[in-house]
Amino acid sequence: MSGRFLRLACTAAVAAQAVLAPETALAAPEPERPVAELLTDLQGLYRGTEQATETYNATEERLRRQRAEVDRLDDELAKSRLSLHASRAEAGRLARQQYQSVTGLSPYLRLLLARDPQHALDEGHVIGQLARARARTVGRLVDDEERQTDLARKARKALDTRLALAEAQKKQRDEVQGRLSEVERMLASLTPAQLTALADLERTNTADAQRKLTTSGALSATTPPPSEEGDRAVRYAVRQLGKPYQWGAQGPASYDCSGLTSQAWDHAGTPIPRTSQQQWADLPHVPLNRLRPGDLVVYFPEATHVALYLGDGKVVQAPRPGARIKVSPIAANPILGAVRPDPKARPLAHYTAPTLPKTATDGPDEVFGTLRPTAPTRT
Repeated sequence: MSGRFLRLACTAAVAAQAVLAPETALAAPEPERPVAELLTDLQGLYRGTEQATETYNATEERLRRQRAEVDRLDDELAKSRLSLHASRAEAGRLARQQYQSVTGLSPYLRLLLARDPQHALDEGHVIGQLARARARTVGRLVDDEERQTDLARKARKALDTRLALAEAQKKQRDEVQGRLSEVERMLASLTPAQLTALADLERTNTADAQRKLTTSGALSATTPPPSEEGDRAVRYAVRQLGKPYQWGAQGPASYDCSGLTSQAWDHAGTPIPRTSQQQWADLPHVPLNRLRPGDLVVYFPEATHVALYLGDGKVVQAPRPGARIKVSPIAANPILGAVRPDPKARPLAHYTAPTLPKTATDGPDEVFGTLRPTAPTRT
């Protein structure tokens, strides 16, 4: 039997078995995961994304300051080079003068041979002044050379730091995009019924957490008035309601959580740190039962989320990717604590809270939907 025929026979036998064999049983579908488990996983992905975002924001802020430092040093270095050039020109002129008068009589010999010793003494005084001027010129030359060398070294070091920060920023940007892609894949794998169940469960969890907080006495039943700066920060935040969350953004079209709070206080006239972790670390802490509008509420043990307190147990926040800036219950996320950007400012004697639009609380506090993980273009 030829090899070709053998191959044909084998192929026919396999085909016959496929026809005669009973239909292969389909693999049993994997059991559907509990909604609570899905919610835990999704919240963990969002939390990791926000933590990576705040790390990126901190690097972006350091890079911004480093750019300014490089520009400052470059400007000083340019001025130092001009000064050094002028000092070298003056030193060259003095050297030429010294060379031209090297064959002349010394001041002491001219004093001995002078017919008018007083005139010679006066001339010597002038010569002394010239000598001191020459010494100052030489001193300036030495100082300018040392300063130019020192500034050049600092400028090179500052530039190296800037390049290292830019490289770190790119890696962190890639990490955020990777984490957002994980969220996107998980959301895409869920059915509409699962998404609805997730939103319902999270809404229930938030309502339970809010009720426990308000009944525990940890949150004051009355809201004291804000300071003048706090009022301005609140009104700025309220004007941003409905704008989309975008990681790394500081407005005016979109914000991330700390971008909103830092810009609100910057427009109020009290600049604060850029990231939620820096805000928690650097600003004075305040108990929840003493919260006043404008204070910042910080969430999660790593201080990776922040919102601005409105009063009456509510905050305005940029929740997370896929969501829009909205008014939420203060307990929408696990509270770490609160900080006050203006602890020494006196509260207003009379305060009227800003009017909220009817859509301020529309939609769930934690939105589940399609994400578009776009990255900031700054480098």
